[in-house]
Amino acid sequence: MYFQRLTDLRQDNDLTQQEVADILYCKREVYRRYEKGIREIPVSYVIILAKYYQVSVDYLLGLTDKK
Repeated sequence: MYFQRLTDLRQDNDLTQQEVADILYCKREVYRRYEKGIREIPVSYVIILAKYYQVSVDYLLGLTDKK
């Protein structure tokens, strides 16, 4: 599954893939694969990113448009 919001939120916050990977303590290539939907993102990472971007998990996953 491709999560456009991962890319959109990262770009809206002027972050590189490397900077987000550093937040998650993973490699940039691994994070890139999450953004592209090549690799499934772990729930723990979704929670970290939702807190970081101050949005709900449902918003991050595209289940709602309400942040």
